[in-house]
Amino acid sequence: MPLKSDGETPLPGASATSFQPVSAFDLPRYAGLPSFMRLPYLGLDDPATAEVDIAIVGVPWDGGTTNRPGTRHGPRQLRDLSTMIRPVHPVTGMNPFSLRNVADLGDSPVNPADVADALDRIAGFYGTLKSRGITPLSAGGDHLVSYPILKALAADGPLGMIHFDAHTDLFDNYFGGFKYTHGTPFRRAIENGYLDPRRVVQIGIRGTMYDGADVVWGLEQGVRIIRIEEVEDRGIAAVMEEARAIVGDGPTYASFDIDCIDPSFAPGTGTPEIGGLTTREAQRMVRLLSGLNLVGADLVEVSPPFDPSGGTAWVGISMMFELLCVLAASPATLRSKSRSV
Repeated sequence: MPLKSDGETPLPGASATSFQPVSAFDLPRYAGLPSFMRLPYLGLDDPATAEVDIAIVGVPWDGGTTNRPGTRHGPRQLRDLSTMIRPVHPVTGMNPFSLRNVADLGDSPVNPADVADALDRIAGFYGTLKSRGITPLSAGGDHLVSYPILKALAADGPLGMIHFDAHTDLFDNYFGGFKYTHGTPFRRAIENGYLDPRRVVQIGIRGTMYDGADVVWGLEQGVRIIRIEEVEDRGIAAVMEEARAIVGDGPTYASFDIDCIDPSFAPGTGTPEIGGLTTREAQRMVRLLSGLNLVGADLVEVSPPFDPSGGTAWVGISMMFELLCVLAASPATLRSKSRSV
């Protein structure tokens, strides 16, 4: 449920140190170097990271893309458009920057020439964040970047996940046995014990299929797959109530593929599918994650070459702000901060 807050009073466990975005009343939004949401930029070696609750991180990599590339450029465009974000949520009144110390921790290291090495580098970076009790909010990149993030965050045991997408990303392999693509991350995560399939919900699935084997496999493992038609028939509140019940109060990850949203609103993505969520529907669904035990979240598959105007990136960073607000309300963020207070 929405966080009850005046938008200014820190929740119990919040640090006394505050990381505030640059105000547009002090510096125009088009001026200065763009960081995520105009927040302080910190490297991992900066002592101030000890005070960070939530890190916004870019993962500029699309080495798992099987058709239309370009999402490696997503984090940079998302940073640029994020200068449009104001600090207070219009519905809940929450100011996440007053409740939690949030900073831009730059980009995860990647390797555009080697998929396996890139996955190792990303997992290592997020392992460092986890060891420091920092909750990540990530900007992809293609959806394969979720796999090494989950690997790092699930070091203590498998996670649940609420996954907004047009596609299941539960395929086994591509091109005669290649196991790691943006269509396979959650199958690999389930197989390797990073996700508990009985606590995984996929929302918004649609589009033409190869053969449906991905859906069959997911259902066999216990994944709850909710097609877009079911969302329309049952309504957002009922679907999200079920999703919340499935993940329960255990540690949970939220992954949002921009192609969950209809391409009339967000055309700049590699694999668009018509008949998706509106931006308003997507906002309502993410807001209903509030209060869950979220250990991290990502927004992936924004591909600037397919929308140079930045319209899709604006949708993406707006959804990242919604995710940031629910992360700020997460019990997991409270527990992480207790490491240093």
